[in-house]
Amino acid sequence: MRTAIFGGTFDPIHSAHLEMARRAADQFQLDRVLFIPAGNPPHKHVDTPFEHRYRMVELACAADPRFVASRLEEGERKSFSIHTIHRVKADDGEVFFIIGADAFAEIQTWHRWEEVISAVTFIVVARPGHQIAGPPGARVERLETVELPVSSSEIRDALARGETPADLPEPVAAYIRANRLYGT
Repeated sequence: MRTAIFGGTFDPIHSAHLEMARRAADQFQLDRVLFIPAGNPPHKHVDTPFEHRYRMVELACAADPRFVASRLEEGERKSFSIHTIHRVKADDGEVFFIIGADAFAEIQTWHRWEEVISAVTFIVVARPGHQIAGPPGARVERLETVELPVSSSEIRDALARGETPADLPEPVAAYIRANRLYGT
C-alpha cells in the first residue's frame, strides 16, 4: 500500500489542501492520503480545539475515497512528525510525506530531522519555477501546483467578518457555522 502523510493544523482545512492531496494521489498512485491534524504542533499555536479541526478534516475527506482523516496526533503531547511516521510505517509499507516547499526548506529545524528524512519519501509541493531546497540524502518527488492563493489565516479573517469564503468545502462551512467557529 502506498500511503502519504499530510499533516498540518488544518485550521480550517480548505480547497487548496484538498487539491494538493488529490494531485499527489493521482501523480504518485497513492492508495490513501492520511490527513493528520496536529494535536499540539511544536512550531505553531492553535486556538481551535483538536476535535473541531478533526471533524472538519473528516467532512472534507468524504469527497475522495483515498482521503482518510486520522487521529494519530490527538492529545496533549507535542506532535512530532517522527512519531507519526513511525506509527504509520508500522501499518504500511511505502510511506510518503506531503509537504510545502516552504516547510521543507526548514526541515532541519524539526525534531529528529535526520530520522525523518531517512524514513519517508517527500512529495514537495512546489510553485512552478521555484527551487526545492532540502538536506542532502532526502528522497524528494516534486509536485507542481497551479497557484492556489488560499491560506487558513485569510479564511479565518473572512469568517470573522461574516463572509463564507468560496475556498471552504460546503460541509466544512456548514460545520463552522453550526459550531460558531472563527467568530461566525
